Amino acid sequence: MASRTLLRGGDAVLPTGTTRVDLLLEDGVLRVDPPSSAQADEVVDCTGKLIFPGIVDDQVHLRDPGLTQKEDLRTGTTAAAAGGVTTVLEMPNTVPNTTTRAIWEAKNKIAEAKCLVNWGFYMGATPENIDELKAADRRRTPGIKIFIGSSTGDLLVDSQAALERIFAETDLPLCAHCEDESTVRANRQAVQERLGDPPWPIRVHSDIRNEEAAVVSVRRAIDLSTRHDHRFHVLHVSTAGELAEIAQAGPQITAEVCPHHLLFDVGDYDRLGSKVQMNPAIKSATDRAAMWQALAEGKTIQVVATDHAPHTLDEKAADYPASPSGLPALENSLSLLLTHGPANGVTVDRIAAAMCDAPARVWGLVGKGRLEDGYDADVCLVDPAESFTVRNEEQFTKNRWSPWDGETLTGRVVETFVGGNRVFSRSGGTATVNEAIRGRAVRCDHARGGFHATPDGIGLA
Repeated sequence: MASRTLLRGGDAVLPTGTTRVDLLLEDGVLRVDPPSSAQADEVVDCTGKLIFPGIVDDQVHLRDPGLTQKEDLRTGTTAAAAGGVTTVLEMPNTVPNTTTRAIWEAKNKIAEAKCLVNWGFYMGATPENIDELKAADRRRTPGIKIFIGSSTGDLLVDSQAALERIFAETDLPLCAHCEDESTVRANRQAVQERLGDPPWPIRVHSDIRNEEAAVVSVRRAIDLSTRHDHRFHVLHVSTAGELAEIAQAGPQITAEVCPHHLLFDVGDYDRLGSKVQMNPAIKSATDRAAMWQALAEGKTIQVVATDHAPHTLDEKAADYPASPSGLPALENSLSLLLTHGPANGVTVDRIAAAMCDAPARVWGLVGKGRLEDGYDADVCLVDPAESFTVRNEEQFTKNRWSPWDGETLTGRVVETFVGGNRVFSRSGGTATVNEAIRGRAVRCDHARGGFHATPDGIGLA
């Protein structure tokens, strides 16, 4: 296995902009524009290619250990590598829920054996586990996840007293699924009164999980974050109303959007049914346009993440509301942004900022998110001219389906390096995965994380 790989002649997406420059991946570390005398075991001709920092996806569900019929850490991180994603941060609503240090450590042991890319696991908040949250390993835990609505197991935290304790007594960054539980329940009751007992048409999912549910919950979380001066990240923003709340919040608030809220709206239920059933639900075309604008501007939306949440097609085919919410997106997210971003004002540099640099900074990930001297040698190469059609049978995710099946995208990942080692490559129609490669647990320095407002948008804290 080569320890020194020279990427020559590509257009590297650096923090200062996209520039033609050589990169040396040496002993797991990046060196930008090395001298011509630098020695390499392998030289890769990157002419005509874009070189991105490895994508950091800060919201994935990889299902290990208890739901591996849907996905596991090996298949999920294989899909990640195929999409140029070199670091995944995984949510705690696994089976069992990741709510204790012991369960968190057990998941890390599984990851050491299975993960082809780097990983980090959030701790999940419950109304009762404040002591476990306070004892979390700050060096390897990116943050704490709260489900303020749409819970799994014991993870729902709707009590104001419990939320006050979490914001007041913990010091890791917090993030939340923000949908107000009482609003969702009232909306569900209204649907039942209107339509009778289920099953119901899939489109009512967006009536139940409507804009009001999201806005009420985001407003509540921002209030908690502001009063306790606690860094807080809003996951999967889906409405213009949430953006208005975030725009008025302080610099300790950051937020993200997912490809499905950029690319689908309620009009897609007729075509795709429960394949686009998500929590939060897809919204209107107006909301979708607002997401693109916010991403392009970078002031209220800093991050793009997938919320990769695979279920089997048999599960998704159940009548609503028995059908589960969630869809797979890891291996196509970068190509989706490269294809649809330019028409919506989102440049290549902005894509790299939102998918690489910003998530690394939000969660204080050491060595991630940038092509910069001394950073980890996590890199993906993209052929910006290559078009391909997404096909279910070619997906690496365990369930072998995508809501974008049949869509032609332009801009394809052709090589992915993790710690300087090639884990994925594609030549012509042949994809190769090096299953011997293993990533490593993220290293966190939360003093480095976060953002502050600047006249031009968002800057380092």
